[in-house]
Amino acid sequence: MRKVLIATTILAGVTAATPALAQSSLEPRVGKLESEMRAVQRKVFPGGGTYVEPQITPEQAPTVVPGTPSTSAVADLTQRVSALESQIASLTGQIEQTQYKQRQLEDGFNAYKRATDARLSAGAPPAPAGGMGGGDVEDDGAAPPTRPTASRPAGPVSVPRDAARAAQVTAVEKPQTGDAAEDAYLYGYRLWMAKLYPEAEAQLKSVVTDFPKSKRASYAQNLLGRAYLDEGKPSLASIAFYDNYKKMPDGERAPESLFYLADALMKLKKPADACKVYGELSDVYAGKISPSMQAGIAKGRSAASCK
Repeated sequence: MRKVLIATTILAGVTAATPALAQSSLEPRVGKLESEMRAVQRKVFPGGGTYVEPQITPEQAPTVVPGTPSTSAVADLTQRVSALESQIASLTGQIEQTQYKQRQLEDGFNAYKRATDARLSAGAPPAPAGGMGGGDVEDDGAAPPTRPTASRPAGPVSVPRDAARAAQVTAVEKPQTGDAAEDAYLYGYRLWMAKLYPEAEAQLKSVVTDFPKSKRASYAQNLLGRAYLDEGKPSLASIAFYDNYKKMPDGERAPESLFYLADALMKLKKPADACKVYGELSDVYAGKISPSMQAGIAKGRSAASCK
């Protein structure tokens, strides 16, 4: 009887020790996982932001029937371990995805920067210029070209977009008459003759801006409109012609600007407005209209069906 009692006591002690042993073996694991969770949160929220608390809601412990061995503590620890492992795996995956996207953005930006640098290095700076030779001197006021030796442009020109364009701009020589306004205008004129319209437009705009009191300002503004017209931009051309007439009505190219303004309006399918311009040209500049322009006005009025 005494032996049976001792055996029963030992068995009860072993049974009671089993949950405690399981609990003690799980607690270091739980502590390690919680420490890892805090490390992950610090990485996700750098700078001491508010940490996300683990979303673990332990189930209510079931009612223990007296005399039944209880394992609720072991079950709770197991649940906490599983939840922590799942959450750590999820956060780790999110971090890896964020880092991957960041690398993609950095790679894309670096590729764009390399391509841009390559394009800029391929295009030579606005090149030194000088004259390509002549043009319609009577119509555009360009003096007969001289063959200069200088190699710097007369004014600011848009940077060519590629090497071929750069070579074309470089081929246009710069005049060197000793008059800055004259040189700037003639350089723009030669760019226009070479059909380098964007570069010519930039150069002619600089003439109007830098030399507003020069007689070449009226020439440059008029030729700017013609460059737009030749480039197939009648809307911009009409603005350039109108500005020349309104801002410099006494300029030498004001009558021509009205004449070409009517042409631009016809290209914009506004014949009624073109007729008004022809009428104003004939009224305002009656004594300054050349025979060739008079013939052009008559032809334009006929095309526009002016009354």
